[in-house]
Amino acid sequence: MKQQTYSTARQDGGVRVTPVRLRRSLRRAGVLVAAACLALTGCGGQADNPASKGAKSDQKAAPDRVEPLSGTPKPQLPVTVTSADGKKVTVKSADRIVPLTGSVNEIVFTLGLGEKVVAKDITATFEQAGKLPTVTRGHDVSAESVLSLKPTVVIGDTTSGPAESMQQIRDAGIPVVLLDTAKSLEDVSKRIGEVAEVLGVEKAGDELIERTEGRIAAVQKDIPQQEKQPRVAFLYLRGTAAVYLIGGAESGAGSLLDAAGAIDAGAESGLRKDFTAITPEALAKAQPDVILVMTKGLESVGGIDGLVKVPGVAETPAGMDRRVVDIPDGVLLNYGPRTDEVLKSLVDQLYGDAK
Repeated sequence: MKQQTYSTARQDGGVRVTPVRLRRSLRRAGVLVAAACLALTGCGGQADNPASKGAKSDQKAAPDRVEPLSGTPKPQLPVTVTSADGKKVTVKSADRIVPLTGSVNEIVFTLGLGEKVVAKDITATFEQAGKLPTVTRGHDVSAESVLSLKPTVVIGDTTSGPAESMQQIRDAGIPVVLLDTAKSLEDVSKRIGEVAEVLGVEKAGDELIERTEGRIAAVQKDIPQQEKQPRVAFLYLRGTAAVYLIGGAESGAGSLLDAAGAIDAGAESGLRKDFTAITPEALAKAQPDVILVMTKGLESVGGIDGLVKVPGVAETPAGMDRRVVDIPDGVLLNYGPRTDEVLKSLVDQLYGDAK
């Protein structure tokens, strides 16, 4: 998983902090956010990050790859499952799979069925999916693109749409299974199991669940004890679209922060919605010790130097100490087989000096 590290040691000897796709919740945040999601790939790209110049990295960036289970499972089909929209769906073949989200794509590849995947969502950023055609951008599915690939099964979640596109695919006789959106660590095993059931590889699903749960537990076991839990604010940034949001109780990041031994500063300060426009008042109330951002979001505002210019950020403890954690957009909120890597990156950046 690609990770950029920015060294920002604290003067008081405390925590040293070194610096994935928003789901349906961002649709409700307004038109600007929708536009930002559609422009996801143009917000950071390969541009230089001013904050990284002169910074020392304590590790090399790992390849952005998933780790499939050994062997290729043989789907036991047909199976009939209930889609999240209440429809009974019978899947007869997994020969040509179209996952409509990056998270589902990641699970299918990790189950060992990558060779049967014929398309990807724009958020499927891992290396093995690199050459697949993109049929979904910002949750918007191109029915024509999907149908042109002659899929035998399409798997999305409740953020996939619009409804007209999904119905067009179903009207063509293609089995379409929608899953509930994963929003927390508790959803990881459930999501893996559901995808495995749809594809008729439940044994592989059980194996992947056991592996993933074990790795998450191992990361949590290694979290150092702290006298004071760090307060972390999750900010969604798209500087090119002038979108600056702070996450609340429904942002999807709270579960990760809790698992990492941190406090979700936005939720704790009383922000009950998913995302709220950043204001100096909201940041002052949240009082974050650390700011969590997506990597491309940080790049889009000009790195840490640009982030502290966002109104209110410089006045927070995190802004004053330039304490920022960044995690790649394509995995931060996926809640799938690489969630242990996300959690480890978060923990390492939060407690680097304490470990």
